[in-house]
Amino acid sequence: MLSVVDLNEAGTLTPELAAWSLAAVGAGASFLVGARPGGAGKTTVMGALLNFVPRSVALRPADGLEAIRRGSAPADGPRCCYVCHEIGSGPYYAYLWGRQLREYFRLPGAGHMLATNLHADTFDQARQQICRENAVPASDLRRMNLMYFLAVGRAGGRTRRRVVELWAGDGQSDHRRVWADDGGPDGPDEAGGLVCPERLAAARRAIADLLARGVRTIEQVRTALLASDALGAGP
Repeated sequence: MLSVVDLNEAGTLTPELAAWSLAAVGAGASFLVGARPGGAGKTTVMGALLNFVPRSVALRPADGLEAIRRGSAPADGPRCCYVCHEIGSGPYYAYLWGRQLREYFRLPGAGHMLATNLHADTFDQARQQICRENAVPASDLRRMNLMYFLAVGRAGGRTRRRVVELWAGDGQSDHRRVWADDGGPDGPDEAGGLVCPERLAAARRAIADLLARGVRTIEQVRTALLASDALGAGP
C-alpha cells in the first residue's frame, strides 16, 4: 500500500489537496474515490485516505447486510468507518450493490463514516450508478461528503495517476466541485464550512512535517498523525 507521501511524490495528490483531505476526513467526512479504468489507483488512494480517519473511529468492512445492520442498530459501541471495497455487483468481498448499497448509505445516519470506490470518472457518472441504478436516495448520497475522481495519463514517458476533481458537500446541501486539476488554485476552498481554518492549518502543518521528515509507510504516517493535532474525535 502507498501512503500520502508516496502519492505526493507520484503527483497524485498535491500537498495542499492532501492537507485539505486530512482536515476533512480527520473531522469525520465520508469519502469516495472514482475512476473508470481498472488500475487507475482508486483503492490505493482510498487506502491512503483511510490513514486520515479520526483516532476514535474504528475501521470495519461492509461485508454484507448483517455487518451493515449491526452498524445501523442503536448501540453503545464505537463509531466506525465502514469500508466498501467497491460499489459493484461482482461476487467479491465487501462489494455492494442494490439493497446492500442502499442500507450502506444509511450508516451515516447512525453516526458512522463511509469509505469506498467505484468505476466512474465524473460526479454525474457516480450519481447515475448510485442513485439511478441502485435507488439510493439523493439525501443519502449527500452524506458522502467527498468524491475524488482520478485520471490516468502519460507524462515524460511515465504513467501518471492524479486526482483531477474533488466534489464536496456538508451532508445537507448538494455536492459542488471545489477543486479541479485544470490550472486553477492549488487547493480547494472551504466547501461551505466542511473544513474550518483552524483544522486546515493543523493539517497543513502535519503534511509539511511528514514530507520534511521523510516518513513514508502507511504505519509510519499513521503513527505521526496520531502524535499530531490534525486528527479529530470523529463525527
